Amino acid sequence: MHIVLGLLGTIVTILILLNRLADAGIDLGGLNPFLWHRRRMWKQKYQGNPIFQLDSPMEATALLMAAVAKAEGDMSAEQKRAMLAMFQDEFGLSRKDASSLLIATTHILQDGEEVRANVAKVLAPNVSEFTAEQAESCVALINRVANIDEVINAVQQRVIDDTKSFFSQTFDTAPKWR
Repeated sequence: MHIVLGLLGTIVTILILLNRLADAGIDLGGLNPFLWHRRRMWKQKYQGNPIFQLDSPMEATALLMAAVAKAEGDMSAEQKRAMLAMFQDEFGLSRKDASSLLIATTHILQDGEEVRANVAKVLAPNVSEFTAEQAESCVALINRVANIDEVINAVQQRVIDDTKSFFSQTFDTAPKWR
């Protein structure tokens, strides 16, 4: 009996000490490696750059199109109109959705230098969702945006070449854009 009372006294003492440590701000639950990994992944996602976390091939393509359009500075009105028309025709979006997509891509794009320098990192999260047809369409759309001004500069050509080389890999099968 004296052994059981000693064991219960030790357990109660340990629980009281753990409670006091928690009150002081020291939480032993933070030592859980699974919880640490989960927190780390959320922190990276929250603090990471949104251009590398796009969740659909259509958004990634739209971002690359906007990056090519802004290669020489701000987008012209003609480029905006052409991109809205491409969003409606190729992606099957309504006028309102196409406008929203253009606004969202230009907002997260900022100056576009990071996108133009890291085309593979922009497309990598969606590579399994792209089909060969979508990849060809992506390259063609980027090329059409670059040809709006009739002269393709070196930066635009580099983005087109990087996209082509990225898509020279394997593709899964999925519907064209919808």
